[in-house]
Amino acid sequence: MSPDPAPSPSLARRDVLRLGGGTAAALVAARTVGSGAAAATPSPLTSPFTPAVAGPILKPLPPEWFVTYGTNAEMRWDSVDPRRYLTATERLFVRNHTTTPTIDPASYTLRIFGDGLADARTPERAHVLSYDDLLRLPSRTVTSLLECTGNGRSFFASQQGTPASGTAWQLGAVGTVRWTGVPLATVLRRLGVRPDAVDVQAAGLDAPFVSGGVDYGRVRRPFPVSKALDDALLVYAMNGRPLLPDHGFPVRLLLPGWVGIANIKWLGELEVSRAALTSPWNTKWYRMTGGDYPVDSPPLTVLPVKSAFELARDAVLPVGRRTVLTGRAWSGAAPVARVEVSTDGGESWDNAQLTRRGHGGGWAQWAYPWRPRTAGQHVLLARATDRAGRTQPETVPYNDNGYLFSAVVRHPVSVA
Repeated sequence: MSPDPAPSPSLARRDVLRLGGGTAAALVAARTVGSGAAAATPSPLTSPFTPAVAGPILKPLPPEWFVTYGTNAEMRWDSVDPRRYLTATERLFVRNHTTTPTIDPASYTLRIFGDGLADARTPERAHVLSYDDLLRLPSRTVTSLLECTGNGRSFFASQQGTPASGTAWQLGAVGTVRWTGVPLATVLRRLGVRPDAVDVQAAGLDAPFVSGGVDYGRVRRPFPVSKALDDALLVYAMNGRPLLPDHGFPVRLLLPGWVGIANIKWLGELEVSRAALTSPWNTKWYRMTGGDYPVDSPPLTVLPVKSAFELARDAVLPVGRRTVLTGRAWSGAAPVARVEVSTDGGESWDNAQLTRRGHGGGWAQWAYPWRPRTAGQHVLLARATDRAGRTQPETVPYNDNGYLFSAVVRHPVSVA
């Protein structure tokens, strides 16, 4: 394991003392990231990455791994290895509102302010933590799924005949990662939070988002103090390695089980407030609008239950031969309890075997052996149920931004 880097003399002591008083030695915890020999593990101070090209996404996007949509890139399910549980960093989907920034960790700071702090601070008097400071605080590693709120959006059009606006994701804007970072509760409790604090607003350091000639500012979104003090994480590593720029290097927010937009990348500010906070990302977007939804629908939070085959759509399978169909199922509310598979378009259902139940907040893996008897076109279906009792429905109500498509997806294959 690689040793922790030495703290910045000027910032570390100042900000560690701000996080609770006493000596720095009493507040700083030893921490390591990843495993293996020190020579094989890069320093957490630098991202082990050199951009392949200049563009909205910096990591390579080989077509056998990704379907690209400009600033976004979707994982191809037929590229997923059934033997591997975690999504490799280089294979995780990318969802950007603008373009991936490159941020120098040596000059990175996280500013924390607001009237919800015990010592109320204006933005000009914000508590300031460096990357070095965060690396030296007690860490936690969790396995958690990350999913774009619009994952599955294309099926509003192709299955339900109600096209929705936005990136036409199929089901590949999702992944399960082992995240390492500082519990936000650790930082907030050391700073002190007022008992009447309500919300925390997280803001990113990417470029302001401009749409239709309107500048909406940097991506930002509030969440309850209760979530902040529960399982929110200030993440600096994924799968034991520093974050890649496309995934939020140096630091991002993780809200396990919540919609992707809540997990702000390139985290630069946290405002703790005694009043409810808003932004365009919880009022204009990322809430249900249109269709039969009321105008006061709340902002989206917990992810629904879903499933997907690790198989190309329109794949050709051999007639009369046993094929093991594999896939994954996930939920933001509770572990997956059951997956059912239909090989006849929903006429009948059979239980699949859960080969690996969800670890922590990650997805479950499943397998189902099938020996097709007749050649021709077939439609496969997978239907998951979580331990909270939620089961994927046949259809979902339309919303005009195509969020949270959780209906059973029809997966066409050919048998020959």
